[in-house]
Amino acid sequence: MKKYLVALAAASIAIGSFAVPASAGTLSANHPAAPGDVTLVVQQKKPAEKFKRRVVRLLTDEKPGTIIIDTNNKFLYYIEGNNRATRYGVGVGREGFGWSGVVKIGRKEEWPTWRPPAEMRRREAAKGHKLPVVQEGGIDNPLGARAMYLYKGGRDTIFRIHGTNQPWTIGLNMSSGCIRMMNKDVEHLYERAGVGSKVIVIGPGNRQGDVSFEDKGIDILRTMFGG
Repeated sequence: MKKYLVALAAASIAIGSFAVPASAGTLSANHPAAPGDVTLVVQQKKPAEKFKRRVVRLLTDEKPGTIIIDTNNKFLYYIEGNNRATRYGVGVGREGFGWSGVVKIGRKEEWPTWRPPAEMRRREAAKGHKLPVVQEGGIDNPLGARAMYLYKGGRDTIFRIHGTNQPWTIGLNMSSGCIRMMNKDVEHLYERAGVGSKVIVIGPGNRQGDVSFEDKGIDILRTMFGG
């Protein structure tokens, strides 16, 4: 039985954090700021170097165009073929909101409208956070510049791959289960991944089944010159 293996070549840059009173832009994308909130704020406002977009050597038997999301290591891979993939850094679900499975991109939207689920609105209301029923797309929208809606069996899972107006959350467990990307990265992926693309999410419960892939590190020439 095949097991997946990730061999990370890039070194991690340490991120320090401290708690301060929240202000707009310091909360999770699914948690707009409210008076008196206290949250975790990352001192370094840029994601760690290892989460920058790279072309990597990836050994896998998955077909080109497939997306593999490794929630443990906070990487999303778009498989190019010929043992190559584009690797992006992502933010994933916080404790209790992680998930796994095989889904598809059901639809795509530029500058998407945010409609937080009723359950999320109730949950946040109990904490004193009032979420909007609808928030139109734009620079302040938590979904960022692009969204790819994940479907299972023809039905919306409520999970998305989307951008964020809080890029410092990349590499962290802070969402309600959605996969966050930096806006420039989600725009890049959006242009390449079509509706119907297979998405494998590796995470709690191992509902994705057996997935074979090995990250052999950065393909330096292709990262620098493309191709």
